[in-house]
Amino acid sequence: MSQETVKMFIDDEEIEVESDLTVLEAARQMGKKIPTLCYLKDKNVIGACRVCLIEVENTGKLAASCITPVAEDLRIQTNTKRVRETRKMNLEFLLSNHDIECPTCLSNEECDLRQIAEELGVREIRFEGQKSSFEKDSSTPSIFRDPEKCILCRRCESICRDVQSVQAINADGRGFDTVISTTFFDDLMESPCVFCGQCTLVCPTGAITEIEYIDDVWEVLGDPNKHVVVQTAPAVRIALSEAFGGDAGEICTGKMVGALKKLGFDKVYDTNFTADLTIMEEGTELIERIKNDGELPLFTSCSPGWIKFIEQYYPEYLDNLSSCKSPQQMFGSLVNSYYQEREDIDKKDISVVSIMPCTAKKFEAQREEMAGDVDYVLTTRELARMIKQAGLNLNDLEESEYDQLMGESTGAGAIFGSTGGVMEAALRTAYELITGEELAEIDFDVLRGFDGVKTAAVNIGGLEVKVAVAHGLANARKVFEMIKNGETFHFVEFMACPGGCLGGGGQPLKATEEVMQKRMEAIYEIDKNKKLRKSHENPYIKKIYEEYLDHPGSHLAHQLLHTEYVQR
Repeated sequence: MSQETVKMFIDDEEIEVESDLTVLEAARQMGKKIPTLCYLKDKNVIGACRVCLIEVENTGKLAASCITPVAEDLRIQTNTKRVRETRKMNLEFLLSNHDIECPTCLSNEECDLRQIAEELGVREIRFEGQKSSFEKDSSTPSIFRDPEKCILCRRCESICRDVQSVQAINADGRGFDTVISTTFFDDLMESPCVFCGQCTLVCPTGAITEIEYIDDVWEVLGDPNKHVVVQTAPAVRIALSEAFGGDAGEICTGKMVGALKKLGFDKVYDTNFTADLTIMEEGTELIERIKNDGELPLFTSCSPGWIKFIEQYYPEYLDNLSSCKSPQQMFGSLVNSYYQEREDIDKKDISVVSIMPCTAKKFEAQREEMAGDVDYVLTTRELARMIKQAGLNLNDLEESEYDQLMGESTGAGAIFGSTGGVMEAALRTAYELITGEELAEIDFDVLRGFDGVKTAAVNIGGLEVKVAVAHGLANARKVFEMIKNGETFHFVEFMACPGGCLGGGGQPLKATEEVMQKRMEAIYEIDKNKKLRKSHENPYIKKIYEEYLDHPGSHLAHQLLHTEYVQR
């Protein structure tokens, strides 16, 4: 049945649109830009900021376009003097209670509030008076909150509640005293926050940002006694160029490596290598559980936001969680053992830095169970700032290659950056290890894409292996309900962030659906162009087992590459 439509007028131009749209959506279809601050499509549609006002000729009233439905013969004006002046006045009200320190604000370049103030021509703030005063919150290693920069748009609250189902932050108080705070007024470290950083991606000001470690990294790079090793996650290389005006999904691996070498890192390695290693260890764990009637389903353990989530909300399933460390932590552990011994460097002189698309990785690096593996974690956004601080432009740099030993990886390691990628990489290896036969078709398209929950059954040597993939923590809850209701799986991949690591909380801001799609396409393009696409085919993985670890699941492998997780 065809979609019902209505005919209406926007700025005296007739348009026919679907009847279930809002005026904002209809205007955007026409290419008209109406400013918004609180609006997030399908996530936060509350009309709170009042900067998207339009004039309704039919009634003579001003209305928030984001919550005004289209209607037959509706007549809308988006650019009258009254509309412009009221939008500007409402923005001044917001600015009058905002801690305006743009030059030093972490979100200066991406601040929606600053950008709209410029577009609306705000040159002074006519309203003066008392400003709200709240304490800053730097209690976590991942997320920083500055409530005095908050404009009460509720974006962070809706993401945390509806997309992540965590509800670590919410509005409290009334009127002038309203504040977006943590549950029961605890600081963020004591709240249910899983440090996924999705709130930092949607905040239109600098009220919620990542904790920066750039100065700490500059410090160790400037220390002549320090040997500084850096690793880069798969999702960083398909997003970093966005911070330098590049296209979404532009693969900039070589330039990124070149930038890191110019910044002064002694060795630049690829986290994809330990992603391949994770597959060997986690795949072996899965096979052993299937063969020995172990606890199933096995849950992946690569996403630190997801790990904290299960520790808090579903601790009864901790035995299902793989004991493998994440690729980041495996890398750090190997640098402080395998690499340190081979290079004959005193362990106290080594510093390990990670470049990650994830704010939760900062928390993971400081977990008691894995303390000492990784010293500092920078997000994609922080790396971009650091490159700019050095006076470099990514676009002007020559491409460079990863250092070897732990720099070679397969396509399977690359797709870790996308939802479904860990599962697909694991199945490629598990199939061949179990059957001893070559997998004819290694692309598992059924596990790709942005569906919140994906399930599949894969025949491996006569055994029907049932798998599931979930991204976004609200979808993780759905999988748990499926399991509780009797649905059986052998292996489940969970990723805290929507889209997986390519949509991580430390990625460049303003990632639209189109941007996310292009990032995903780039991840699979890297995989497709790799000569080796299965983790167990990586010659350097074979070498590290032959020379050092012995075999997957060995005593030393468990000592270095595995850990335990705890109820919180």
